[in-house]
Amino acid sequence: MSSSPLERLYPVPLPPLRRRGARLRVRERSWCRRANRWGSSGLVRRFFAAISRLGDGVFWYALMGALVLFDGMAGMAASAHMAATGLVALLVYKGLKRWTRRPRPFAADGRIRAWVAPLDEFSFPSGHTLHAVTFTGIALAWYPWLAVLLVPFSASVAVSRVVLGLHYPSDVLAALGVGLALAGLSLWLAAAM
Repeated sequence: MSSSPLERLYPVPLPPLRRRGARLRVRERSWCRRANRWGSSGLVRRFFAAISRLGDGVFWYALMGALVLFDGMAGMAASAHMAATGLVALLVYKGLKRWTRRPRPFAADGRIRAWVAPLDEFSFPSGHTLHAVTFTGIALAWYPWLAVLLVPFSASVAVSRVVLGLHYPSDVLAALGVGLALAGLSLWLAAAM
């Protein structure tokens, strides 16, 4: 008699709520493996590796510099706002990683390959996605016309983290929520000042 992936992962019966959570983890690993297989194509892997590398900060620093260069003091204010919120985002994501200590997908499942080297040991949440969403939210509040560039770039950063085997989809979704909350809070505080 063959067993389900859930039974292989958890041979002892689980209470209903834990069983649902375990099923979700099994499905998420399956989604992760499927997305990670896209990286076996050299073109796809190079595209997402480049997007991920730009999401390390290079793209955002260049954007902040361009805003100062092309919009003077208003660009300086927008860049300072992005940088200050980015610092808070860094502290939040580092704290969450230390607290959750979730292993990366490639470390937890030998069928998932890390197509690029990770920047740190833990998976939850995706720092690249968290920063991309936070920076995008702040930048779009100042320059809504940048949506044509920033929304697709941020979405590509988020997808790249799963395709490259570095994050689970839930890491990316959690980072999306935290990033939106940080951007919203930052904009609310800036408006209150």
